[in-house]
Amino acid sequence: MLALASSGLTKRYRGGQLAVDEIDLAVPSGSVYGFLGPNGSGKTTTIRMLLGLIRPTAGSHQLLGVPMPHRQAEALPRVGSLVEGPAFYPHLSGRANLARLDAADRTANPATARARIDEALDRVGLLAAADKRYKAYSLGMKQRLGIATSLLRPRQLVILDEPTNGLDPQGTREVRSLIRRIAADGTTVFVSSHLLTEVEQICSHVGVMRTGRLVFQGPLAQLRGRARLLVRTSQPDRAAAVLTGLGLADVAQDAGEVTADLGDMLPEVINERLVRAGVPVAGLETPRRSLEDEFVELTGEGFDVN
Repeated sequence: MLALASSGLTKRYRGGQLAVDEIDLAVPSGSVYGFLGPNGSGKTTTIRMLLGLIRPTAGSHQLLGVPMPHRQAEALPRVGSLVEGPAFYPHLSGRANLARLDAADRTANPATARARIDEALDRVGLLAAADKRYKAYSLGMKQRLGIATSLLRPRQLVILDEPTNGLDPQGTREVRSLIRRIAADGTTVFVSSHLLTEVEQICSHVGVMRTGRLVFQGPLAQLRGRARLLVRTSQPDRAAAVLTGLGLADVAQDAGEVTADLGDMLPEVINERLVRAGVPVAGLETPRRSLEDEFVELTGEGFDVN
């Protein structure tokens, strides 16, 4: 089952800018889905469409199997979100800030407000600091309080837009640990980021954006595990022809070398076919590229890996 799905989701602004270009998202229930891409690649615009904050130009999407935005009143109470951070009053305590936001939710039960607020604070590790003023919170505590706003009611899906943006290393670790705890409770987490290290440590699935398009989607292990084939030969033209004939993708050649995606083909089988075809093989390797290399190739830009 999919917690979040879209088909041809598109956003074009009046000036003609195409911010999101026909993306088909498929977020499995119970996953931690990393929505990756350089700044300006369309991540936040996509999230705003998913939550019904802006209307798509074309396409459709569902949250928890419910069509959006036509039945958003049915879906959104089961979805928590943090988009570009909520506005808190610095002179109020963490508990008082959550109480103010909860009171603004017309679908929330005032009779259970105190219990739900304390539960949300406990889940983000702020119950002991609930009565401390917001302005005295550390960066990590402020971001965790923001995430607590998405947990004031039981949620099946939590959407977080750049939850570690601007945090110091300690704050980043705090938020990373919190996301793991939320996912451990069975909640699907959809988290956008441009930080590669965050995705590697917490995500089970990824979608990679580039200039408004979804250029990769699938399990993180699938992206990380893609292997390349490198053949060293004095006859790269003939070697490239053999690899193409075997159905290997992305065959490229340079002086004395031919590379291709290995796919499911065994290296020893490829070597045998090259030799049978009379291609002199001086060397054959199957290097696995780093996850950073994969992202750079997919997006055409470097990622912040710090």
